Amino acid sequence: MSISASMYRTGADHELTPEEEEQKRFMYDNMAPRRRKFIDRIGYDNWDPFPKPNDPMELRMDISKRTTQQLVREFLQSHRGQYSNDYGRGALESAVGIVNKDEKYRGIFDFCVWYYNLLIEEGHIDHDD
Repeated sequence: MSISASMYRTGADHELTPEEEEQKRFMYDNMAPRRRKFIDRIGYDNWDPFPKPNDPMELRMDISKRTTQQLVREFLQSHRGQYSNDYGRGALESAVGIVNKDEKYRGIFDFCVWYYNLLIEEGHIDHDD
């Protein structure tokens, strides 16, 4: 029977200190027979009662060191609550795409910048807007 790496969280054994080994033996000797049966099935030597915690989830940030949530919050706050739900969802979707470096959203972003500059050049938008 093979033991899955998820049992160890990190997938790697670590050496126990003498104090930890003593605590491990104490826990094993004092646990209920049903629980001890589970430990016996995986093997006492394979059992790690002191697993290391999982690594925190990677926080994705853009080049300005902001998360998607921070970008969207700042953007929508600049509109002082005057936007629809669809507008907010569009901003969130765009932020997620940009932060994740999705080519689709890079294309949308580049087009919007190009179009904005075109409208300024043709006098449809005052540059100070």
